[in-house]
Amino acid sequence: MSETSLKLQKREAKGKKVKVLRKQGIVPGVLYGAGSDPILVQSDYNPIEKVIKIAGKHTPVELDIDGKKQLAMVKNIDIDPVKRRLINIEFLAIKASEAIETSAPIRLVGMGESEAEKAGLGIAQVLDGVEIKAKPADLPEAIEVDVVGLTTLEDKITLSDLKLPAGVEFANPDIDLSATIVNVYDPAEQAAKAEAQEAAEKEAEAEATAEAAPTETTADKPAETESEEKPDEEPKE
Repeated sequence: MSETSLKLQKREAKGKKVKVLRKQGIVPGVLYGAGSDPILVQSDYNPIEKVIKIAGKHTPVELDIDGKKQLAMVKNIDIDPVKRRLINIEFLAIKASEAIETSAPIRLVGMGESEAEKAGLGIAQVLDGVEIKAKPADLPEAIEVDVVGLTTLEDKITLSDLKLPAGVEFANPDIDLSATIVNVYDPAEQAAKAEAQEAAEKEAEAEATAEAAPTETTADKPAETESEEKPDEEPKE
């Protein structure tokens, strides 16, 4: 079987009994779609974790459920927030002959080779992925974007510059093609802006603290006492 293939078994355990499976190192899951009722499945932990790392949510996986083959995509995974281990997985059944919509990661190539970087400028990736539509066999692992041609601060790469593989199109026909994928920035300028922002925040915090501090009022001052006694009045004649 290929690296994007996974053997599953139909699962009988439900509800509280699923906890027993997890303690045994088995991951429970479910398969939706294909025009049939959901199928409860399970798999040993290591094989399923390996496939997830390779396929993610954008590469088709060939499932073998008790000997029956089914093409699917990983739809959702649940991770234990404390142990950081996989505790549940959901698959979506697909057909090889039908186009599907999924998210494809954007991978930059040529980093460190552009004239912009050689001149001390930086390259920032603004968009990490894009929604695409294609048949399972045409789905790319990633869409590569070449940054070697970037030269000045004015240079950038937008969605309109993307060269999608054959058989692949944007999932949304009305997508904003002017959206930026990569731009060029000046690290020194960004550092100066960050420093100025930090100074402004500290100054604002100091002013707020000063305004909130209690001030001494006349009512708070102790009453003054006379230091000398008044002289006795002279006797009247």
